[in-house]
Amino acid sequence: MEKLNNKPRVIAVVGPTAVGKTALAVSLAKALDGEVISCDSMQIYRGMDIGTAKITEAEKCGIPHHLIDIKEPYEDFSCADYASLARELIDEICARGKTPIFCGGTGLYLNSVLEISSFAMTTKDEGFRREMEKFALENGNSALHARLAEVDKESAEQIHENNVKRVIRALEIYHSTGKKKSELDAISKCDSSPYNATVFFLSAKDKDALYSRIERRVDIMVENGLVEECKRLYDKGYLSNGMPSSEAIGYKELVPYIEGRDTLENCIAQLKLSTRHYAKRQITWFKKNKDYHTIYTDEEDALTRALEILK
Repeated sequence: MEKLNNKPRVIAVVGPTAVGKTALAVSLAKALDGEVISCDSMQIYRGMDIGTAKITEAEKCGIPHHLIDIKEPYEDFSCADYASLARELIDEICARGKTPIFCGGTGLYLNSVLEISSFAMTTKDEGFRREMEKFALENGNSALHARLAEVDKESAEQIHENNVKRVIRALEIYHSTGKKKSELDAISKCDSSPYNATVFFLSAKDKDALYSRIERRVDIMVENGLVEECKRLYDKGYLSNGMPSSEAIGYKELVPYIEGRDTLENCIAQLKLSTRHYAKRQITWFKKNKDYHTIYTDEEDALTRALEILK
């Protein structure tokens, strides 16, 4: 495992859904004797396979993959939890003389590992979280968001009021440290990363072609049993409001069909729309970082280009 400037070398493959991240990560792992660390907030959950486009054993090609199927759908899992586990894995993989390769589309998770962030500066306070969750249920998301705005206006402006988890996390940071999340994030950006990271941002010049791939992927998911998988999760109560898994694109859109409130055709159309919108948000997120190496998968061979950059 190569070290640069006395820091472990880490590679990451990020980008929107259906752009080809999995294939590139596996190819890089073969070429560089690496192991893959999933960077997907929903692939951590067992039983959520088709809807999250979880990699199959055949697709792994014998490459070890980590942080997949580590939690039940009803279990909470925070960005801080991810950062802690991922950093332990980096140490373990490097100790084996191999290269850690992150792969996924959850940018916040990757940032929590590569940056010295507010997630790493604070510990969890389960009692405070439960108190805030109860407050939101009794008073509404807007009231909870207003509490954040009172103590950390900058974070409140960046976090939507319906993203209750992130609102609570920002409040928790202020509660446990006496400092705003926005302040800690600003401090962390002045510190260098503990890793020498090369991040490949996979995108597509032809966005319409990417959206067509997304729609085709949804059709294949349905053919492979997505509705049945969703029904199993629903019957176990995992798609109820408040459950971590209930937020996953690929499942929440099918609930109206399962409950008899809408047709399957309409729900699939909504799923395709939600996934396209999610891909747009992912592209916007990753484009913000000018240090990432952009590779357009519809114009160049991703593996060849990535290896050229690494040289």
